This record gives sequence, structure tokens and C-alpha cells, in this order.
Amino acid sequence: MYFIFVPVNATATIYENLSREELIKELHSVNFTITQLKHELDQFKRLVFGSRHERFIPSTPEEQLALGLDIPVSEQSLTVSTKTISYNRTIEKPSTKESTGRMKLPADLPRVEVIIEPTEDVTNCKQIGSEVTEELEYTPGNFYVRKIVRPKYARVNGEGVAIGTLPARIIDKGIAGPGLLAQIVIDKYVDHLPLYRQIERFKRVGITLPISTVTDWVSHCCKELQVLYEAHRKLVLDSGYLEGDETTIKVLDKDKKGKTHLGYYWVYRAPVENLVLFDYRQGRGGAGPKELLKDFKGYLQTDGYDVYDYFGTQNGITLVGCMAHARRYFDKALDNDKQRAEHVLALMQHLYAIERKAKEENLSYAQRYELRQLQAVPILNTLQQWMKDQYPSVPDKSPLAQAIYYSLRRWDKLCLYTTDGKLQIDNNLVENSIRPVAIGRKNYLFAGSHNAAQRAAMLYTLLGTCKINSINPYEWLKDVFERIPTHSINKIQELLPHNWCPATSPHTQNS
Repeated sequence: MYFIFVPVNATATIYENLSREELIKELHSVNFTITQLKHELDQFKRLVFGSRHERFIPSTPEEQLALGLDIPVSEQSLTVSTKTISYNRTIEKPSTKESTGRMKLPADLPRVEVIIEPTEDVTNCKQIGSEVTEELEYTPGNFYVRKIVRPKYARVNGEGVAIGTLPARIIDKGIAGPGLLAQIVIDKYVDHLPLYRQIERFKRVGITLPISTVTDWVSHCCKELQVLYEAHRKLVLDSGYLEGDETTIKVLDKDKKGKTHLGYYWVYRAPVENLVLFDYRQGRGGAGPKELLKDFKGYLQTDGYDVYDYFGTQNGITLVGCMAHARRYFDKALDNDKQRAEHVLALMQHLYAIERKAKEENLSYAQRYELRQLQAVPILNTLQQWMKDQYPSVPDKSPLAQAIYYSLRRWDKLCLYTTDGKLQIDNNLVENSIRPVAIGRKNYLFAGSHNAAQRAAMLYTLLGTCKINSINPYEWLKDVFERIPTHSINKIQELLPHNWCPATSPHTQNS
């Protein structure tokens, strides 16, 4: 057995031959390492235990009222409109209106009346009114059998049989009706209820369905919707302005025994047309978006992921930056350099206040452009100069240095939104479209195959567009399932969510 003895003063011996300047440099290096590790620990604790919202609240009330900007502001912008209110106090009779403390139930909901008579004998009494109490009730969705009856008639003179034509069905000779198929799809891809859980729910009401049957139903529905997806994708790519982002999805891969493959949904949103497109790819490399966007022309707004830099070099494509991503870097730097990080966040908060004003006042694109030029551009110029002045004095590789470097490197792209009123200050709209995928991942965990992941991308596309356009996804999908088997391919765009008008077919009535 061997022992290695290290002298107690070994650490001190290391620094004996260093000069004072070298010792100071080494001390700064150690302090920086400690600061970096502390920052990483704080970020980890915040990720695990803290709130993830990005709203910035200044630390003092004074900072909330005054941002401390040396920006010329017109007197008009500081004018606060006031009203003089006068009134006479009068004594009024007690109000006979119903109490506003309880939510009124929708008048179009069916009512089931339950009459409760007094327990005593009221044979000779005269009714003088009623007390009405309404409560919102619910019964789980009920199955029913849609029985299609087609009477047969023998033609005169023995010329055959007359019978009505059976309406086209999305699954020929299948037992599932369009309403059931639509509900299964909505439950999985909107409400994130895996198929096996749906099957367990069906069992509770006496309906037993094999998982293979339900899976085949969903697969067949997707095949019918493929033509809609292709038409929708063309519309999105023909848009002159897209926001782009990506998110992960675990996929079972037969070539990886016992492991899942990490695939990616590349998501594109057209803010002007209110459309969203999900495109599944097996990796996060640039091949996927390059193939999809090979003919795209216009604005492409993304975060700072390097893959997107390629599009900034292509003719006809203008790459726009995302202010929200820049802001996140400064938000992470609050624990490292609170004073300077708060200064930047306060300026950015003012930029977002301008955007809220434009939205609340429902300004046109031209009016939004003028507002940004008047109020946002001076703030951006001030912020850029401040970062240039501060960057040399910020510790190298510190969180604040990384935040400033990220922003200055992309500054022209971050400011591009002020040059066109239709552009957004960030790509949060496409991030909002991605959120359902994150919820779904927690429920069904993975896709069964790469083909299944692409089918899911198609459904996320169509159902996500329903959400953006405030369309009831069940009503849209049920109607599409009823109409698409016989719908003209030349008029397929009529069935897309943003163009959809419901059609009532006589075959949809219960017999």
C-alpha cells in the first residue's frame, strides 16, 4: 500500500513565485469563476423552483414611473386627457335587477325542468309564482347508433329495385361515424388525451374497441386530410412574412432498440393570414427548413439559432430578429449585474408598451409604422449606444456580456420590425402555436413512428389554425369528414379552417 502526502502549505507554495500583478489577475479569475458558478446555480434553481414568466417589474416604484431616458418626448405624448365628473346624490328605490354576482347561464343551452312541489297538501291553494334556481349540469358524452334506413321499392313491370344512395363515408364500410372520428382526433391532438385513455373511457360506457382499430381510424382520417394539408402548406409558403421556431418530439425508432429518436417539429406562422404550419424532420440541421423554404420570398423572423443565418444570405429573404430572445438574455443577467440589466429591461419594457398601444388602438400597418418611427426608433438608438459604451467595461464572458454581445451582433435584425408595420417585435406568436405540443409531450410521451410524427404535424397544423381563427375544431373536423369524400379537389381550399363555412347535409340528420 502506498501513501501520497501533500504538504499543508502546498497551495501557498504555488503562488510564492507569482508577482503582485499576477496574483491580482489570478484572484480576478477565481472570483469570476465563483460568480459564474453562482449564476449557473441560480439559473438552475430558477428553472426548477421559480416562475418562468418573462414580465419585468422594476425594483422601485420610481423606476416604474420614470425610465430615466434622455429621449426628446413631445408635449403631446405627455398630455393626459381628463374629465370633470359632476353628479347629484339622489335617493333611489331598491333595484329590482337580478344579482350580478352570479354568472348568467347561456340562453341557448337546453333546459331540463325539474318541478319540486311542497310536501304539504296544496289542493285548495292558488299558485302565486315560482322560485327558479338554475344550475349548470353535465352528463358524459353519450354514444348513439346512427341508423341509416333506405327503403327499397320494386319498380313497375319488374324493372328492378329503387333505393336511395348511401352517402359517401370517410371510412368505407367502417362502423365509426364522422362525429366519433372527429372527437377521437380532437381528444388526442387538442385535449392531449392518448388513445389508450380514450379506450378506457369508452369501456366505462360499455363500448370495447381494440387499440389497433382506433389507431387505424386515426391513420385513415389523416390520409383523407393529406390533400388539405398540402393546400394549406402552399398558402403558408406563399405568405410574404413568416415566423419560425422549432421544438422536439420523441419518436420510437425500430433501428434504436429500447431508445427513442429525438425528432423536431419546425413550425412556421403567417401572422398576417393567421395560419400555422408544422413540418416534422428527423433532425435539427438546416436541411429541413432549406428544403421547405427553397421557394419562399419575404420576411422570415426567427431567434438566433445559427441554422437560420443561411436564409439571411438568400435573395428575396429578409431575416428579422426576435426582441423577446434578446430580452431573455438580460433577464438571466439580473442576478449577475442587476443595475445594468434592469436599465436595459426598462428600455425594452417601453418598446413593448408601444406595441401594446398599437394593438389596443387597432392601428393600421401604416399607423403602426409611424408610431414606431416616432417613439420606438429613438429608444432603440439610445439602447444601442448604451450597450456599445458599456460593453468594454463588462467582465468578459459574464451573463451581461453575453446578453450585450447577442444583441449587438443582431442589432440591425432586431430593429427591422420598425421598418414595416406588419412585422411583429418578436416571434412569440409562433411560440404560442408550439405550446400545445409541449403539453402533448407530457401526456403521450412519444410518437409511434416517424410517419406518425408527420401525421401529428399535419393535425397540429389544421387544428392549430382553427384555434388561431377562433373556429370550433370539432365542428370543423366533423363537417370536413362528412364532405371531403365527395368534395371537388379543385375547390379543396373551401374546407381549410380559415375559409370554412359549415354545410348542413340532409344525411346528417338522425333517423
